This record gives sequence, C-alpha cells and structure tokens, in this order.
Amino acid sequence: MMLIPTHHFRDIERKPEYLQPEKCVPPPYPGPVGTMWFIRDGCGIACAIVTWFLVLYAEFVVLFVMLIPSRDYVYSIINGIVFNLLAFLALASHCRAMLTDPGAVPKGNATKEFIESLQLKPGQVVYKCPKCCSIKPDRAHHCSVCKRCIRKMDHHCPWVNNCVGENNQKYFVLFTMYIALISLHALIMVGFHFLHCFEEDWTTYGLNREETAEARNSLHAKRESPKVSSTECSSFSPPTTVILLILLCFEGLLFLIFTSVMFGTQVHSICTDETGIERLKRKNQPRTHTGSWQSVKETFGGDLSLNWLNPFSRPCQPEIPINKDLVRQVASLTDTDYTETTEEPSEETKDEDSLEVIDE
Repeated sequence: MMLIPTHHFRDIERKPEYLQPEKCVPPPYPGPVGTMWFIRDGCGIACAIVTWFLVLYAEFVVLFVMLIPSRDYVYSIINGIVFNLLAFLALASHCRAMLTDPGAVPKGNATKEFIESLQLKPGQVVYKCPKCCSIKPDRAHHCSVCKRCIRKMDHHCPWVNNCVGENNQKYFVLFTMYIALISLHALIMVGFHFLHCFEEDWTTYGLNREETAEARNSLHAKRESPKVSSTECSSFSPPTTVILLILLCFEGLLFLIFTSVMFGTQVHSICTDETGIERLKRKNQPRTHTGSWQSVKETFGGDLSLNWLNPFSRPCQPEIPINKDLVRQVASLTDTDYTETTEEPSEETKDEDSLEVIDE
C-alpha cells in the first residue's frame, strides 16, 4: 500500500462516480500470452529502419572493405566472428525491445464494476488516466505515442519505436551496450586499416603516370613489390575506400558516444530504482525501494549469469496481479514528511479536475 499526498490535479476519489466510469469502454478480452506488440508510429518506424540500415552499412564496410580483401586470414576470421556476433545480438536486442510489451496497463479498466471490486476503504484512492480510461498503478505514466499507460515507464525511444518500461528495459540496455561495442570495434579496425594501408599501398596510388609506368616496366620493382597489394587493402579504389571508412568512423563515433551515455543512464536508473521520468520530476512521494542489487536481478533475469547478456531470455519479473498498486493510501496533510500541501478540490471544480488530469 503506497502513501501519497493528496493532489488536486489528479483524478482522485473514493467513489467510482467521480471517476465517471460510464465513459469508459470495458477492456477487450486479453489476447494470448506472447502476442506481438508493435507501435504504428511513422516516426518510430522510420527511426527503426534507419537503425537497421546503419548497422548493415557498418557490416558491409567491415566485411567487404576491410576483412574479406585482407590476406591475414586469422585476423579476418577472428574479427569477422566477433563483429557479426555483436551485430546479431544488437539487432536481436533491438527487435525484442521493439516488439515486447513494455508493461502496458489494461486499457479501459476504469469501469464501475472494476472500481467497486477493489472495495476501497476510507483513506484509499485510485488514480484514473482520462486519456486511455485506465486505473493507473503506482509509477505508471501515460505515453502519448503508445497511447497507453506504461508501468515504470522510463521514456519513449523512437529508435526502438517503443516505450522503455518494466518488461523491456533489459532489451533496451542490451541494445545500447551491443551498439556501443560494435561501434568501438569498428573504430579500432578502421584505425588499424588506415595505418596498415596508407603508407604501403595508398601512397603508390598517388604516383604520377611516369613513375607508375616506370615502376611497372622495372623488373626490380616487380620482384620487390610491397607485400600489401591494392586488393589486400580493399577491392575498391583508394578514394572510395577512404570515403567509406570516414563515413563509418563518423557513424561509429557518434553512436559510441550516444549509446554509451544511454547505457550509463539506464544502468543508473536500474541501480537506483528510479526511472527517467521520476528523476526529472523528483517527486517527494515515499515509496519502497527494492534495493540496487534486487532491482538489477529483476531487470536482467535472476542471479548473475550469461543470461543477463542474452536478448532471448526474459526478465525475472513476477506475474503482475490485475490490481497490483492500483489502490493507494492518502497521507495526512499534516504529515511532516511532506513539504508541500494542496487544497482539497471544491465541489464546483471536481468535475473539471476529473476531465483534465495531469499525468505525473
């Protein structure tokens, strides 16, 4: 049972009539477990496509510009396996983050029958979201893109075309981690490629025609030609190769910084048991913290193991009861734990407040 201060901006009342349940359509029959979740948002779909395109572009440059033309087969095989494995895990994590229900609250459950079934006692309240006509659990927030209330919503990410919430935060963390790793790996390989090819192969490309003809006609030049050939550095011309590598450097550096920051903020949110929205609003509502390590285990799936890095394993989230955190206890206005006080809404403003709910 959560203790909360009264707030005149929220739709709070002990009686179902104040929540206007007659305006709520009963929720549809729940679909089968495992039903695919997908948000039909144009911007999010475009960002998800761009994400895949950028990963595939990095895959193309790494394989066809740097690894396949190389004659160092051990170097090519090891780096090829590592890069492709990380890229596969990144795209798999992206799909899981995009297609997993982040923790949506049943839509339209603010019906008179459901509210009466909660059997509210004196001092107990429920919160209603007028946008999706749902009874909001504690720490749930409404997403205007998903058009649903999401449990422990951290933020809506257009790159995965989904909210980051209670059920898919693990996949989003893995996605940012693997993207950061392949970006770092690609930058390291590009650096080695430049150092290996610039002095030995690409400098000969800039020779003038007379020097090139003389080098080709000289038997001595043929016998002592450099070990690195143009086909070893790249199957493309040096200018094209440089352009492709520079674009890959720019992409890798940009996403390395971006995903590293996102990974750090997500890990911090998990360890502190505080979502991004809660951190921004800094609510003074007392609530029970599950503890750093317990929160990490619930997010990544049990005790420390390789499953933490597996995007195909599910988080260790217990089965959520239908009425979990729906009923909350109103704290007394004289409670010394609260620094702010609010006035009880008058009868004239109750109906207005119930229609204009401000999501916290």
